[in-house]
Amino acid sequence: MSRMNRIVIYPQDVALITGRSDRYGRMIIKRIKEDLHKEDHQFVTIKEFSEYMGIEISLIESVIYG
Repeated sequence: MSRMNRIVIYPQDVALITGRSDRYGRMIIKRIKEDLHKEDHQFVTIKEFSEYMGIEISLIESVIYG
């Protein structure tokens, strides 16, 4: 079975991973962008989120991809 691989994380993903709201997901992504000096149009990757939150990528992917 082929699994979809993407590199970008979205607020809905953060909400799913953390069990918090979409608003919390947007806040976390905004904080990561600020810490990494990214502009508004730039994305946050799953790897960047993993490093920021201290959660293994494999755990994040298991939640996102099911």
